[in-house]
Amino acid sequence: MNHHVMAKRAGTEPAASESGFAEAVIEGLSADTKTLPCRFFYDAIGSELFEQITQVPEYYPTRTEAALLERSATGISARTRAGTVLIEFGSGSSRKTEILLAQMPQLAAYVPIDVSGDALREAQARLAQRFPALDVLPVVGDFGADLHLPRHLAHAPRLGFFPGSTIGNLVPAHAQELLAQMGRQLDGGRLIVGVDLRKDLAVLVPAYNDAAGVTAAFNLNLLTRINRELGGDFDLRAFRHDAVWNGDEGRIEMHLVSRKRQDVHLLGHVFAFTEGERIHTENSYKYSLEGFRRVAEGAGWRVTSVWTDERQWFSLQELSRG
Repeated sequence: MNHHVMAKRAGTEPAASESGFAEAVIEGLSADTKTLPCRFFYDAIGSELFEQITQVPEYYPTRTEAALLERSATGISARTRAGTVLIEFGSGSSRKTEILLAQMPQLAAYVPIDVSGDALREAQARLAQRFPALDVLPVVGDFGADLHLPRHLAHAPRLGFFPGSTIGNLVPAHAQELLAQMGRQLDGGRLIVGVDLRKDLAVLVPAYNDAAGVTAAFNLNLLTRINRELGGDFDLRAFRHDAVWNGDEGRIEMHLVSRKRQDVHLLGHVFAFTEGERIHTENSYKYSLEGFRRVAEGAGWRVTSVWTDERQWFSLQELSRG
């Protein structure tokens, strides 16, 4: 959301035993203010529900960003040298990326990075059919890890791509750290990042609480996953989804709210809930153009181009070093 740190990821995550799922859930539910990490939204069902979210009428970011990419791809390409490697952080299905790839025949390679090997394999097969001359080099893993390109591309110019407003899932200090890490990975190259902008709450809040209830199902599926993979006994009927604007922090928050006083059992622990008690599951920060510029500059970038839609709901921003 932005939807989500991990928002563009289609496919499954590693098994709970491999991903720290149990430890993160126990720690989050033991806190004074209960939380669950949004990175665990994306099991197979969660990924499918997120794809459905991108289609609901209230959820503007996906279609607004795709239209911006259509408008800006030629300009991005014109500033991209022959032999450049396009590196996408958290690539998921790579479908939006096709808009860029279609305008960038000069690329030496496309390197999609994602936690989901299934999503990467599906994207690679599709892209091989549409762009047979393009070298697609998938990397399975967290996009914050060190990046080692094949030797023949080690010194090629790099263009990073981080769409989907995923940057908004991170508190600004962590967003700044991630942008600095990407700067090191891109080794002097440029970065195109999707940044959701502040707007009327009548538009913003329904995007995270659609009338059809798809986002509610997406949020509640996290409890289903805990029950299935960790043996929990959450009663989904006893929790409801809520999305609220936190004006002090400048973010939309997603919560699961207990409908009654209840106990939940999980891995030998008992978690007591009062009626109305919340589990905080996700943040989605919304930036002003100036606010994001400060974050980018704090990470060693400067904003060299900004594209927005006519309503200024969403932005694509080109960042350069120095």
